[in-house]
Amino acid sequence: MPELPEVETVRRSLRPALQGRVITGVRVRDRRLRSPVPSRRLRRDVIGRAVTDVGRRAKYLLVRLEGGATVVIHLGMSGRLLLAGADRELEPHVHVVFALDDGRELRFKDPRRFGLVDVLRAGEIERDRRFRDLGVEPLSEECTASYFFERTRGLRKPIKNFLMDARHVVGVGNIYASEALFLAGVHPQRAVGRVSRATWERVTSSVKTVLDDAIRQGGTTLNDFQDSNGNAGYFQVSLRVYGKRGEPCPQCGAPLATKVLAGRSTFYCKRCQR
Repeated sequence: MPELPEVETVRRSLRPALQGRVITGVRVRDRRLRSPVPSRRLRRDVIGRAVTDVGRRAKYLLVRLEGGATVVIHLGMSGRLLLAGADRELEPHVHVVFALDDGRELRFKDPRRFGLVDVLRAGEIERDRRFRDLGVEPLSEECTASYFFERTRGLRKPIKNFLMDARHVVGVGNIYASEALFLAGVHPQRAVGRVSRATWERVTSSVKTVLDDAIRQGGTTLNDFQDSNGNAGYFQVSLRVYGKRGEPCPQCGAPLATKVLAGRSTFYCKRCQR
């Protein structure tokens, strides 16, 4: 599943192309996604509106329109957003097509149909069940060591599980949690209630560093990820531990280990992450 850096990469590639463009039409070719695509509401609230911004909250893309409506898009497991000329042949599994006033189309393609396309009116996002209980954005100023330290006193939850819990911090998925904890030198099973403020400083800094690096390199191509222009991500060449069980630790040379936490494979160094 695309994680925060992949979604942010798509956002950054879409924003200059969409900002100021008017959506002149909407075609829903297949409503069957995670939730049925609301065809009538899309046409009612979207057609004739200019795009004012392309934002992101957690792993949701937010295409904001004049008048206050927002198109909410989640890529799911295999979703892609493609910009193409209207005369270009439609690929298989294109579910929704937004026609733009410059002759291009924004196409949502999702072979596995776990993605989402919805529209919310002004003021609805804050109350929507998908957004109201989300934690802080990891790259925001609100994401600090103090924030984590204060929220974890008395908790016994493993720190990796905590970092992947969107109620506390959004968008830190399996790959980047493993990478950040290795960079910080923290064992993924350490109980968060036993993590000191100083250690949280290292972890917070490492989370931001890993995510920033991944965004600069365009995401991680582990599931044929591409941005809206068809460019692949290259962060996988920079992965230090994820997916490298048995390979030498890049810091000490010891074989990297793995274990399953919360149903997800976790990669770490037994020597560097005690």
